[in-house]
Order: sequence, then C-alpha cells, then structure tokens
Amino acid sequence: MMRRALLFPGQASQEVGMAKDIYDEFPAVQKLYRKAKDILKYDLSEITFDGPIEKLTETKITQPAIFVASAAYFSVLPETYKFHTVAGHSLGEFSALFASGVLSFEDALRIVKERAEGMQEAGLQNPGTMAAILNLGREELDKALDHANLRGIVNVANFNCPGQIVISGEVDAVRYAMEVCKRVGALKTIELKVSGAFHSPLMSSAKAGLIKAIEKAKFNEATVPVYCNFTAKRTTNPKEISGNLIQQLENPVLWEDSILSMVSDGIQEFVEVGPGKVLQGLNRRIDRNAKTGGVNKIEDLEALL
Repeated sequence: MMRRALLFPGQASQEVGMAKDIYDEFPAVQKLYRKAKDILKYDLSEITFDGPIEKLTETKITQPAIFVASAAYFSVLPETYKFHTVAGHSLGEFSALFASGVLSFEDALRIVKERAEGMQEAGLQNPGTMAAILNLGREELDKALDHANLRGIVNVANFNCPGQIVISGEVDAVRYAMEVCKRVGALKTIELKVSGAFHSPLMSSAKAGLIKAIEKAKFNEATVPVYCNFTAKRTTNPKEISGNLIQQLENPVLWEDSILSMVSDGIQEFVEVGPGKVLQGLNRRIDRNAKTGGVNKIEDLEALL
C-alpha cells in the first residue's frame, strides 16, 4: 500500500463558503460547528459560510475558521482511508495534531483561539510586515538579511519550497531586505497583505497566552508521526510537540525540509485536507515525483469512496 501523508493548510487558505457543502450533508460537521460556537462565543459558521471576506480575513477569526474547516473535512474521511503521518503549515499544525490524536478538537480550538487573538494583538502592538522572495538561494538570502538587520528586525518566516521563501519583521527592515534581495539576484519580491510579522520576534507578546493555553490542554502520544514546523523532523512525543508549538510562534516554518524528510522516510503520496490548494502547489515544486492531491469539497470525498 502506498504510504500517505495528510497535510493541513495554514492562514491565507481561507475562502467564504469553505466546508459549507459538507456542513449541509453531514450532522457530524454541524456538531463540530456547534462545539466551536460554544468555545469561541460567536457563530463561526455564519462568518465562514456568508462572509464578508474582510471579517473572515481577520487573524483572530481566520485561524479558528481554517482549523475548524480542516477538522471538518478530516472528520468525514472514510474510516478505511489510511494515512501514515501528518503535518500542517503554521496554523495547520493544530489540524495535524487533531488528526493524529494528540489534541482533542476542543483543546486544539481553545489553543488556536488564544494563538489567533494573541497574534492579532501582537500585530497591533508591534506593527510589521512579510514578503515573499522568489528564486533566491538560502545562502544569498542569509547575507541579504544580515545586511537588512542593521535597519531593524527581519528574519525568515517560511521556507516554503524551492524558489519561494517568506521573510518577516519590522516594516522598514523588510522593505530594505526586499531591495537588497533584488540586487543580489531575486527574481521578484512581493510584500504580503498581513496583519503582523508572523514567525518573527515581533510575535513575542503572544507567547505567554499561548503557553498558558497549551499548559491547560491534554497532549496525547500521536497515533502517527507528526512532522513539526520548527524541526522538520517526525515525533510522536507529546512533550516535544507542545514545545515545538511554542517555538513555532517566533521561528521559521521549515515546510520544504519537512516534505523532503517525509519523502526520505518513504512517504509516496501527499493529500491536503482543508480549504484551498496552497500546499498542493508547494509540494509539486518540492518533489514532482510524489503523488499530490487534496480533499476540500464533497466531490473529493465521493471520489475516495
């Protein structure tokens, strides 16, 4: 049997109407959204299904919305659909922990709520930005960031795939880094529309609340290995996993390295579970030989059956 990994998307994969088709079809999904309403104290289904997109794009709403939509798609996968490992991009790591039995839906959502609110508040307290750097090697990028750090805080936020690295930090430092990157050979630099400098030290004020939420939650041994963003290595150890979640807040998402680690560990098929197709696109650039697909609408589930 082909060895399969489930992947879960992060922030920026949101869209109005995500998971509405399975909500209408499955009572189990309706139950998840009712649980979410109890925990969040607002009706996430209304904002997710009806918008407006401006509301859905607020960090404190986006993160719970994507987590619940991804958990919903996972919860209706056929029981016979086997998988051997999991990973999630940034926020998606929480969906992966739900899928691997490390966290209950309720505990994962409580942590996501705290994380999302803390990150949005950190973005207001310490304004920052992020930028995608296209087609520049890691070595050249390191030199450019060393130079730009003289202007302020700027570091790598995501190693997404060959040719796509995201940087994060103080606005002036990030914009200066973009200029330097272009001068040393980047094909293109694109400033992203974000509410803060995610995966950078500018998120530090969100750490205390995140730690408190993590300490209140019950972390179980993973039923299948989890590849953590912070290390790009697999683990089933609950203590390691919870520690990596805290580190992930201010450190880079090692996504390309995680996928390559899975490939070298024998994973042959990757399936993105949840809204959008961002991770499918990245995967095809990381390893063209790996089979890559997704489950983000009811037809995908029917195809599995």
